[in-house]
Amino acid sequence: MLRRLDDRLHNRLPQSALSLPLADCTGSQAKTDEIIRDIETSFPNLSSELIFLRLVLDDLTTVRRSAEEFLGKESRLDVLWNNSGVMLGINNPGHFLFTYFLRPILAVTARTAPRNSVRVIWVSSSAADSAPHPAIDFTNMDYHREEGIWSKYLPSKAGNVLYSAEFARRTADECIISLKLITHHPKKGPYTELFAGLSLTITEHNNGGWARKDLVDPELGRKYWEWSEEQVKAHW
Repeated sequence: MLRRLDDRLHNRLPQSALSLPLADCTGSQAKTDEIIRDIETSFPNLSSELIFLRLVLDDLTTVRRSAEEFLGKESRLDVLWNNSGVMLGINNPGHFLFTYFLRPILAVTARTAPRNSVRVIWVSSSAADSAPHPAIDFTNMDYHREEGIWSKYLPSKAGNVLYSAEFARRTADECIISLKLITHHPKKGPYTELFAGLSLTITEHNNGGWARKDLVDPELGRKYWEWSEEQVKAHW
């Protein structure tokens, strides 16, 4: 898969842009460096550069710094995979804020990149399908009424789907494809993410992704987006 990924990147990007920042939401550079060494040992002819980027999604005060570090090193961003999740704070506002900072470079890249190739992938899970109706309870976003772990987790994964659909609406004139993913098995997850980020078969017709009808509702998407802006605006 990495060999095909490397070929795919060669077909899509100029040689100067062949870097793949690996953002570790735990901030563990030692762990990520070990993964990078393993990949480079297994694929010695890999021409893409793998770079560690510290990203601590459960600390919103640090997200801007991570985005600025990336922007200081790179002049383009072709695919952003938002793939990290525990509960609401990481699944939603953390990714939302990071994407907010990187949206301009995505838009700039899309002006010169092949059509439909610049993408944001919002990784959800099958849990989104089990979210309640309505999926988001705006009267208890601070959990002043205690809820069980699954009652918190399911709406957070639905939130990823809402972001995907709403981001697609808000970037419709920027040539950025926004997709949500629902994966069911750890082994299949990486393949699904790579397909969503790199496959030539994905076009603007897939923008926003398919989801449960209420999770692509424009009014709910707008409301959740605006709630998210309120949560992160202190860190803009």
